[in-house]
This record gives sequence, C-alpha cells and structure tokens, in this order.
Amino acid sequence: MFVVDTNILVYAADEDSPWHAACRAKVEEWRKQTPPWYATWGIVYEFLRVITHPRVFRKPWSAGQAWTFVEALLGSPSFKLLVPTERHAEVAVEVIGRAAFLRGNLLYDAQTAVLMREHGIRRIYTRDTDFHRFPFLEPMDPTA
Repeated sequence: MFVVDTNILVYAADEDSPWHAACRAKVEEWRKQTPPWYATWGIVYEFLRVITHPRVFRKPWSAGQAWTFVEALLGSPSFKLLVPTERHAEVAVEVIGRAAFLRGNLLYDAQTAVLMREHGIRRIYTRDTDFHRFPFLEPMDPTA
C-alpha cells in the first residue's frame, strides 16, 4: 500500500516534463496491479489546480482534460482515495503536535501525512523532499 503524490501525477500527465516517462510508466503499472494504491481528494484537486494553471504550464490543460485523467485513475480497480475517519482529529493532534517545523505550505503536506498515518500507510511516491520531515513516512522517488 502506498500513496501517490500530486507531483508524480503531474509529471505523468505532462509530456514536457523530464520525469514524464518514468512517472507515466509507474502510474500505468499501478493502474494494472491488484494491491491497492491511494491518493487523497486534496491530491486530486491539487493535480487539477496545477495541470490547468497557465503560469505553471506553457500549454495548460482544460479542466475537462484534467478531469479525464482523474477519471482514468478513479476507474482503476485498485486505486482508492483516503478519507478522514473518526480518528482524524486525534491523529492530526499527534502529528501536528510533534512537528515543530510545520507552518505555511507544509501544513498541506501534513494533511496527507495525517491521512496516511490514520490509515496505516507509510510509503508515498513523491519528488517532494518535505515528506522526509515526517519520520513515520517512507518517501520514494520513482525517478531516482
């Protein structure tokens, strides 16, 4: 079990990215596997925000194109979305309370970390080195 982060999905979608081939291959591999793999709704919406942003991409996708990519993920039988459980606040207090480095944009990553901890998932495929700050996570870079 693992979570795929926004940047891996963006690189898998962006043919101009130097990491496109590696990330696209991983996403295609995961879509065909039986064991579950995960994202969060926050990751999905962040993907939509980034891939459609005209200041980020020379040729940004339309919202419809971006949603088609998301639909392909959602249509994968082994792909699931992590959602908060009744323990969410308790886990959030634990993670946020022990992470003195958290502020600003890192709190967005904390949301993913909290959901992962809540569901007992350690591995996250990402190129975002900030996830190394959470000692209970195992960040993996599929382009390395």
